[in-house]
Amino acid sequence: MAITVELVGEGTREVDPDGDSYADLLAPFDVSRHEVSILVDGTPVPEDQPVDAGVDRVRVVRLIKGG
Repeated sequence: MAITVELVGEGTREVDPDGDSYADLLAPFDVSRHEVSILVDGTPVPEDQPVDAGVDRVRVVRLIKGG
């Protein structure tokens, strides 16, 4: 079962959850798990948390760094 992963402002991909964690869903994108927040139903989830059964869509938001 594929999960729809939306990198906000940069596109959407269908990803097979081959790995164990939400961080594994980032593989098709050129982002580090340290520069994004992963949201399920609008709630942030830890990147190292196993993907919950029944999840079919996640949103990924880039964190903004200032300087």
